[in-house]
Amino acid sequence: MAINQSYLDYITDQLSVFGNFETKKMFGGIGFFREGKMFAMIGGDTFRLKVDDDNKQDYIDNGMKPYVSKGKKKGMPYWEVPTSVIEDKKALSEWASKSYAAAVKAKK
Repeated sequence: MAINQSYLDYITDQLSVFGNFETKKMFGGIGFFREGKMFAMIGGDTFRLKVDDDNKQDYIDNGMKPYVSKGKKKGMPYWEVPTSVIEDKKALSEWASKSYAAAVKAKK
């Protein structure tokens, strides 16, 4: 699967308020990392953030569902981000911060 560079550039720009992070190509998509912890991903031109019990309700309230890997046939802790959040840099920064916190907690 080819990576849509313009979409990656757009998401990277929208995350500019969030602060420093790195991106890395992986499994046909892109992983977003801060301090070595993956908090987001792009796959199939869809941006997803890491979810745990502390931020899951935000996604449910917006009608979002977890990413399901075809190979694993189960939900993963990455949920699609609503377009309204992606379009609002401040809101996206807040959601990304919660996802980074989830990534930190997951790496005990």
